[in-house]
Amino acid sequence: MHFRILALLGFFFLAVLFPSAEPDLASDRAALLALRSTVGGRTLLWNANLPSPCSWAGVQCEGNRVTALRLPGVALSGQIPDGVLGNLTQLRTLSLRFNALSGTLPSDLASCADLRNLYVQGNLFSGPIPESLFGLSDLVRLNLASNKFSGDFPAGFGNLTRLKTLLLENNQLSGSIPADLKQLKLDQFNVSNNLLNGSIPEGLGAFATSSFSGNSLCGKPLASCSQDIALPAGEPSGSPGQPGGKKKKLSGAVVAGIVIGCVFGFIFLVILLIYLCRKKGSKKSRSVDVATFKHQELEIPGEKPVGEVENGGYSNGYSVAAAAAAAMTGSGKGEVNGSAGAAAKKLIFFGNSARAFDLEDLLRASAEVLGKGTFGTAYKAVLEAGITVAVKRLKDVNVAAKEFKEKIEAVGAMDHQSLVPLRAYYYSNDEKLLVYDYMPMGSLSALLHGNKGAGRTPLNWEIRSAIALGAARGIEYLHSQGPIVSHGNIKSSNILLTTSYDARVSDFGLAHLVGPSSTPNHVAGYRAPEVTDPRKVSQKADVYSFGVLLLELLTGKAPIHSLLNEEGVDLPRWVQSIVREEWTSEVFDLELLRYQNIEEEMVQLLQLAIHCAAQYPDKRPSMSEVRSQIEELCHSSSQKDRAPQLDQVNEVNDDTSSR
Repeated sequence: MHFRILALLGFFFLAVLFPSAEPDLASDRAALLALRSTVGGRTLLWNANLPSPCSWAGVQCEGNRVTALRLPGVALSGQIPDGVLGNLTQLRTLSLRFNALSGTLPSDLASCADLRNLYVQGNLFSGPIPESLFGLSDLVRLNLASNKFSGDFPAGFGNLTRLKTLLLENNQLSGSIPADLKQLKLDQFNVSNNLLNGSIPEGLGAFATSSFSGNSLCGKPLASCSQDIALPAGEPSGSPGQPGGKKKKLSGAVVAGIVIGCVFGFIFLVILLIYLCRKKGSKKSRSVDVATFKHQELEIPGEKPVGEVENGGYSNGYSVAAAAAAAMTGSGKGEVNGSAGAAAKKLIFFGNSARAFDLEDLLRASAEVLGKGTFGTAYKAVLEAGITVAVKRLKDVNVAAKEFKEKIEAVGAMDHQSLVPLRAYYYSNDEKLLVYDYMPMGSLSALLHGNKGAGRTPLNWEIRSAIALGAARGIEYLHSQGPIVSHGNIKSSNILLTTSYDARVSDFGLAHLVGPSSTPNHVAGYRAPEVTDPRKVSQKADVYSFGVLLLELLTGKAPIHSLLNEEGVDLPRWVQSIVREEWTSEVFDLELLRYQNIEEEMVQLLQLAIHCAAQYPDKRPSMSEVRSQIEELCHSSSQKDRAPQLDQVNEVNDDTSSR
């Protein structure tokens, strides 16, 4: 009898000290429902009739507890009060990024002691960063970027000894960066576009300058700090040898004299330059020294750093003219005279292309730098007759004239509405120029990753799917020209757009003309795993690159910026990792999530992109199959009105895990 009483008392104390998992899960469920009731926006598709929240979209459970909550880009708004998220005590990952949540960050997040990943970038959170965050000792990744956090830069980040990612850019933080941050072993760090000042701690100097831009900071990797700036206010700034420890200061009269002298010196230099230029112009004739002209006018633009994205900058109006002039005059090795020189002064046009201009016209054309890409620099040339063309000046082309002519004429013979037409070319020992139709809307890369401000026009699903279809048709046509014909350099900056957003594939057929040094990291994010020589890219490798391009269209992420992903992996692997976690809409671009009734088509295109980017070439479809599936998808999207659904995630998971 006494034994039974003791056993019952033991069970009672165990029940009090170690409550069952069900009440804890019930508490998690209540916290999630409280969150849904406090934030507005798109309705969270949670079935409140289910006793367990583990099947709800965005909710992940382990051990009968909620361990991850991912609600990115679902148009949540309003403020999250204390007493909601703090009840999810077993939470390890919280992602509320790209919503419109406001107010202060809930201080009760400190109750989530196991929290490792916190992503709230792209919201409207304001006020100081709560001190409660600095008690989360297990925190590994913290992204508070693009909010309205203000106040002094907190010193508590140094307590987060496991932190690998700290992103605070585009806020209103002030003060200096605490020195104890250098103790952290950070892989990612960004505090750009805040109100910070002072010197950068020594241990953070290894990060890029872009991580600190938009502040009043100094020190490596930015400009070094002057001694006066580094000294605290009120401390003597002079050297020990000076009386009173104070540095002599220049009088106002001396400073004014120096300024006036600099101004007069500058005016004198300007007048001298104008005089020399006019003197040189008066002596200008057709017998100008070719070698000198090429060196002074042609080599300078080639050294000018230009971004990869089209429409990235402007020249001074001489780049194309200089290239054309150098080409027109030949290589300087006897081509100027005789019949060879006459041939060297001509553009070679293809087929029925209109011969409405020549090199003389290019010489006089105004020039604008469009971009510096894998195979050379591209320019927009506006001729006096009103014709606008794109001129590509090739680099690292060391093939003989006969071989160049054969290969480039094969490129010029390709005729398809989804290709950028090659109209003419010029070849000499020193200069190789290609003349294309000009595409006024620039590249897909510029459209996806360019202007992110308020004036940006979002790319809707119809435009993106149509671009995917147009690009697929162009690449399919290239592959139909022979079993060994491939593009070799498929990427978003080589998909150009007309005024009606029709896609045109450019730079096809050029990979076989240039040396291996011309294709370094520009295509690294798109290159198939099996490609070792960029001049020998198979059609299956093209399919892989196109799969990455589709992922770029769907996610809005650029493959060459893979480290911006929280997981720090390339785009295909990042997408697959999110898909495996059964929350597919996490991968989609926020701009796509604004549109209704397209979820099924988005998931289908995602499946196709993952299939194209399979690791092994024999697992990838042909471009004909890819084009056919995108056509069906576009037709289905335009003909049917489906309710939103993302329950095909398991199909994507099965497809991913089978590979």
